[in-house]
Amino acid sequence: MTLAEPRPAPAPVADLGAGNGPEWIDRWLADHAGDVVAWRRAVHARPELARREHETTRLCAETLAAAGLQPRLLPGTGLVCDIGEGPRTVALRADMDALPLTEQTDASYSSQVPGVAHMCGHDAHTAMLLGAGLALASAPSLPGRVRLVFQPAEEVQPGGALDVIAADGLAGVDRIFALHCDPRLEVGKVGTRTGAITSACDMLELRLTSPGGHTSRPHLTADLVHALGTVITGLPDLLSRRVDPRSGTVLVWGTVQAGHAANAVPQQGVLGGTLRTAQHATWNELEPLVRSLVTALLAPTGVGYVLEHRRGVPPVVNDAVSADLLACAAERAAGPGAAVGTEQSSGGEDFGWYLEHVPGAMGRLGVWSGMGEMSDIHQPTFDLDERALPVGVRTLVHAALAALAG
Repeated sequence: MTLAEPRPAPAPVADLGAGNGPEWIDRWLADHAGDVVAWRRAVHARPELARREHETTRLCAETLAAAGLQPRLLPGTGLVCDIGEGPRTVALRADMDALPLTEQTDASYSSQVPGVAHMCGHDAHTAMLLGAGLALASAPSLPGRVRLVFQPAEEVQPGGALDVIAADGLAGVDRIFALHCDPRLEVGKVGTRTGAITSACDMLELRLTSPGGHTSRPHLTADLVHALGTVITGLPDLLSRRVDPRSGTVLVWGTVQAGHAANAVPQQGVLGGTLRTAQHATWNELEPLVRSLVTALLAPTGVGYVLEHRRGVPPVVNDAVSADLLACAAERAAGPGAAVGTEQSSGGEDFGWYLEHVPGAMGRLGVWSGMGEMSDIHQPTFDLDERALPVGVRTLVHAALAALAG
């Protein structure tokens, strides 16, 4: 089965913003909210990893073209599509890729692809953007141009946002918005904030080499495992004294590999982890600082080493105007009280690359039903309350309208 094949229509989903208008949004969602759910379930059942989102790209392109729009395919996967005309252009972005995880839900639409699953909500992001685009296309008129950005490869660093930018997907855009599913917020709420909402994230990989030898004679070789331990404990400690503690900088090791025999000093070892910071200025300073500290830590050990510091993504920093527009859009979409504050996360998001070029904002869309526990994103049990989908459609539409009007 492919994404393009017919599927049973899902049960209707409640539109929590029904009656908030404009009338054409109410009418479109009354007729098509079930389609948004169906798109989400179709994408969820056929998840695709980063830069392999061929079926998802095809579904989006065919759906938009069937509505009389003219999507432009990006090199590889992903697409952009403009709606309306005018001197101002506002972009709305959704990411499309899934995670290399095995789904553990009982959903009727659970992943049909072994080892691949939409456990971060990108299936919902894709469906909501399709809905927002077709709703906007149904409007009698628009105060400018809206660009839909269906982006590949958010889950890999440095991220598919750079692919979109390289393909001129951001050309002429004045402001950009996005929503991300948040299982900590109840359906009907949208978390917004001015300033950084996510953190920068880099990947570190340190490869050590030693002549090796017998553990009874460590003085005759370079003790590779001891050197690994020196970096494992020493580098986070030194960073805490060399970086402003208010920057929220944290280094956590996720993998260490060395040796096979308890009585042999190994010849090779690998250490890997993530380095995150909440401040953009600190992010720019970290690579040379980390290299100097690793050199100082390993100099007495005698081991050889190669450090690969892979710059990942910058923080997502919402500008004040865009954050306010997004909060107002949430209130218009779901009523008074829909916009709530949210904290900065230490997670990374490549939406930050767009904000290096144009102002914009990302918000957190509540997807928790309000009953029972909600598994966090990137867990194999993650799922969402589909009533969030019309809320997301309405919020994206109102954000675009408000930005164009402003």
